[in-house]
Amino acid sequence: MKVRWFVPVTLAVAPLLLPIAASALTVYPLDRATMLAGGKFDFKVEFDAQVKPEQVHIQINGKDYRDVWKQDGEFIANEDGLNASSLVIKDVSLPTAGDYRIDVSAGDDKGAVSWSIYQTPTTRQAKNVILFIGDGLSVAHRTGARVLSKGITEGKANGRLAIDDLPNMAFIGTSSTDSIAADSANTMSAYMTGHKSGVNALGVYVSRAKDSLNHPKQETLGELIKRTTKMSVGIVSDAELEDATPAAVVAHTRRRADKAEIVKMFYDVKPDVMLGGGSAYFLPSSTPGSKRKDDVNYVERFKQDGYTLVTDAESLKAQGPSADKLLGLFHTGNMDDVLDRRFLKNDVTKKFPNQPDLTDMTQTALDVLSKNEDGFFLMVESALIDKASHPLDWERAIYNTIMLDQSVEIAKKFAEKHPDTLIIVTGDHTHGISIIGTVDDDKPGTDMREKVGVYETAGYPNYEDKNGDGYPDKVDVSRRLAVFFNNYPDHYETFRPKLDGRFVPAIQNEKGEYIANAAYKDIPGAVLRVGNLPRNADTGVHSVDDMIVQAAGPGAERIRGYMDNTELFRVIAESLSLGHGQGAGQGSAQ
Repeated sequence: MKVRWFVPVTLAVAPLLLPIAASALTVYPLDRATMLAGGKFDFKVEFDAQVKPEQVHIQINGKDYRDVWKQDGEFIANEDGLNASSLVIKDVSLPTAGDYRIDVSAGDDKGAVSWSIYQTPTTRQAKNVILFIGDGLSVAHRTGARVLSKGITEGKANGRLAIDDLPNMAFIGTSSTDSIAADSANTMSAYMTGHKSGVNALGVYVSRAKDSLNHPKQETLGELIKRTTKMSVGIVSDAELEDATPAAVVAHTRRRADKAEIVKMFYDVKPDVMLGGGSAYFLPSSTPGSKRKDDVNYVERFKQDGYTLVTDAESLKAQGPSADKLLGLFHTGNMDDVLDRRFLKNDVTKKFPNQPDLTDMTQTALDVLSKNEDGFFLMVESALIDKASHPLDWERAIYNTIMLDQSVEIAKKFAEKHPDTLIIVTGDHTHGISIIGTVDDDKPGTDMREKVGVYETAGYPNYEDKNGDGYPDKVDVSRRLAVFFNNYPDHYETFRPKLDGRFVPAIQNEKGEYIANAAYKDIPGAVLRVGNLPRNADTGVHSVDDMIVQAAGPGAERIRGYMDNTELFRVIAESLSLGHGQGAGQGSAQ
């Protein structure tokens, strides 16, 4: 986004800054950035051509930037051979709340951006914050989880999900700096930094730098808490720990695939609890299964720094609660869906047969983190909702949503004993998924399309939960939900759950295009669906729909109406009082 002319407009809730007119240079943080007082960030100006350092003038509310930040910027005459100059100042902050205008010029090239800096209350509302992320969590996932877990008769649910009773609710916009359609990296990064970013980016503004690790950084919540408080930090995910959502708590990279580098960022920040998959990037290249290109052994480094290592459900249960610092690595990659692990007993989990549930990881994280009298921040991600939704496997996605909900129930019980705990439940982005009725195998004929019931012909599905574990006893019942995605590659719609493993809708042909996977072609009633996505897409994609966020506890009253995803960072920062003058020593331009 190019810089624009500044016209401030103040609202009752938070300042809304109108964009400033475009110019031939770009300033980071971008126009209309809203930042925490004392929060760290990198400042960068990118000129569209080569300029001389003596031509560059930067003012912050009318003061020379060197008087404000007490340092000179690094001038780059020809950045990355692009015949264009830049100026970079790293690790700066603004400790005083207010509206800021940054004017930049180099010869005839001029531009400006506006920033809003806010301070938090001096009195801390919450001792603990638990943030749940259902990756890709959409309304249909919630509805489906309620139907499958609690049942529904005569138009009323037979029970409520744990998330249903969280009293405060809002819609969240999820778009990124470069696209209306976002991914998990920039959306979670917005929650963790309070800054916008671009698709595939974590904790940085997307600049023109060629090195993915050399883009303007935004301090993450994990870093901020470790720098300014004595609180503990915990990260739990059923994905790889280096995957976008958990990585966003600590990481800075333009390229979310920099997973080996992200592990080093975990080590630099040292969260007190880390539980998930992704051991392949912690192990040295000499270890079978490693995905590192060097011989650095981060498992051993963490152990040397006092972390207890657990690698399966038994060791998590036996050793986890007594640990002071805990590293759990339960899979070389992403962990496996609960439907496969606990109910289908297929070959999916044969390499890692004893993975813990997300509920187990959540409880253990709370056991460890709650030892800190100064409180904690815990992020818990149900990543597999998204991992199953991409390949159009709604059954696995909804079973994973039930797992998320049961984890939220654990947090709610914790909050009953610790009422100074803020619980937030949301997702990072949505999927184009909807429930339209039921599919009834007992209807006559072989055409599965005619077995789809809508309106009064839908009736109710016949899932049962006789053992009371919150999951249907069978996924392949005769009358089940009719769930469809609105975006997809070429694939065969089978109208049935996939019992052997997650759905693989499309495979690549000799042209490099994705075509329907013929492995499903001969399933009785299978129908070819011609895709509505470009032919380089092998799965469904995210939607641009608003995300729902719910919350309970001290600070939850800030969750209301429509919010930009960057505002969730502010909710957490204000609840924990993270920005009331930290960063003293940096100059003020007020």
